[in-house]
Amino acid sequence: MIDISDFGKLDLRIGTILKAELLEKANKPAYLLEIDFGKIGIKKSSAQITDLYQPNELIGRQIIAVVNFPPKRIAGIESEVLVLGANNKNDDVVLLESQKNISNGSKVG
Repeated sequence: MIDISDFGKLDLRIGTILKAELLEKANKPAYLLEIDFGKIGIKKSSAQITDLYQPNELIGRQIIAVVNFPPKRIAGIESEVLVLGANNKNDDVVLLESQKNISNGSKVG
């Protein structure tokens, strides 16, 4: 179990996907996403969401991501944020998204 102070260490933010393309060098199929987080800036992320999403349908979606994990080198790119999703019954990742349009960089919590 964790307490609320542990949860408070996570910086969860809303961002809009600007660009999505196949990450060719990834060991498992993944997309390289460029996401606009407003004042925080545009960040990159590697996301294994290829089973349910095509790159062109990701553009403009407002997603939720953890923005304060250290960057991680994945398949030759620096993944700067962790995009959140939940696994469906087939174990595919379904993105967690904002239901209404909200300012990029808005804090979740």
